[in-house]
Amino acid sequence: MAELHTGVGRQRGTLPWPRPRRIATLSVHTSPLDQPGTGDAGGMNVYILEVARRLAEADVEVEIFTRATSGDLPPVVEMAPGVHVRHITSGPLEGLTKEELPGQLCAFTAGVLRAEASRPPGHYDLIHSHYWLSGQVGWLAKERWGVPLVHTAHTLAKVKNAQLAAGDRPEPKARVIGEEQVVAEADRLVANTRVEARDLLDRYDAAPDRVAVVEPGVDLDRFRPAVGDRDAARLAARRRLGLPTQGYVVAFVGRIQPLKAPDVLIRAVAALRDRDPAIADEVTVVICGGPSGSGLDRPTALIELAASLGVADRVCFLPPRTGEDLPALYRAADLVAVPSYNESFGLVALEAQACGTPVLAAAVGGLVTAVRDGVSGVLIDGHDPVDWARTLARLLPDRLRRAALGRGAERHARNFSWHRTVSGLLAVYGEAMTEHRARLAARLAADPALSCSW
Repeated sequence: MAELHTGVGRQRGTLPWPRPRRIATLSVHTSPLDQPGTGDAGGMNVYILEVARRLAEADVEVEIFTRATSGDLPPVVEMAPGVHVRHITSGPLEGLTKEELPGQLCAFTAGVLRAEASRPPGHYDLIHSHYWLSGQVGWLAKERWGVPLVHTAHTLAKVKNAQLAAGDRPEPKARVIGEEQVVAEADRLVANTRVEARDLLDRYDAAPDRVAVVEPGVDLDRFRPAVGDRDAARLAARRRLGLPTQGYVVAFVGRIQPLKAPDVLIRAVAALRDRDPAIADEVTVVICGGPSGSGLDRPTALIELAASLGVADRVCFLPPRTGEDLPALYRAADLVAVPSYNESFGLVALEAQACGTPVLAAAVGGLVTAVRDGVSGVLIDGHDPVDWARTLARLLPDRLRRAALGRGAERHARNFSWHRTVSGLLAVYGEAMTEHRARLAARLAADPALSCSW
């Protein structure tokens, strides 16, 4: 394996990297103001929001450009001191799917360039784009502004297509080409884990010296174990959310689409009923989220599946939770399941563990980093419901084992924080800025006449 650069764990101030004053963050298809768990809003929204807040706390101003999807929001919203969200009008405010957005990239780019043109020259020191659509815009903006581009993919089409869920739609060729272009043009590619970095190298021929691994974090102040007796706290959390106070609760949190595979959990409960009906009759599966992606084609598919398998009485559906309800749901659960076919990291797994709840996860992508197998949860190879049922049958009745995993989950989650993430990103930003300035200096030295244009 080629040597990978890592921004993880690097201490601020140990290297003489310059620090950006202002960053233009690009998030075309989803806004950090959107509620995670529905539509296209998910872990990427949380990532952008948390990173922007902490960059601002480090005296780095952040302006987030996103597509306007409602006439109710003003053109610019101050999300936090030093963080502004700018809504760019590009296409109709509603009714566009993510797959239709490439046709609006020209309009979005024009809006971004106009916003910068109204500022003094050199207003932004760096661009950080998120997802390939934003990377396309960032590629053009970096050439126009003369600043470096840092890109985070969050998901990769070639990886998703290689691990496609049954019945899901493959990512189109246009996206694959678009990602290849962004990989070739970005000054730095930030991967969430070494697994994602390996995918960038092997599947996209990324230059190793441009790939940096910076792991996401978790808000350890918000997501934390309950104070005091955990059994009493679990009971209080269940009452708060209207969940059964008796028996076992296994929770799924996220967007409802084939990629996230909540159907695996429902099928596992059906398999558990065949295997051990006494345990199955004590289980409540909580599906918390809203339809997204290809899941919008059949928004009632999971309800129909539970009914067809005879486990409708064991499945509870909740809309996405906000505020303190989300940590409460994690604390209410005996286990949190993340059966996705692919995850670049898996923030839900990290949030649950930070609350002291063990995680069952598919051994794919970033989940092998987010969950420490046998210590903070259990990783399961594949998506066979029988294998998932076997693990549920083993863990749910074993109170001591679950308690040990819960303690391990809390300890494991404490290895991740958004401050640590931002420290790594600042190092990556500094390297990109340093190299960009060196290239510019070399060009000016080779042709002094260029100085008139800068």
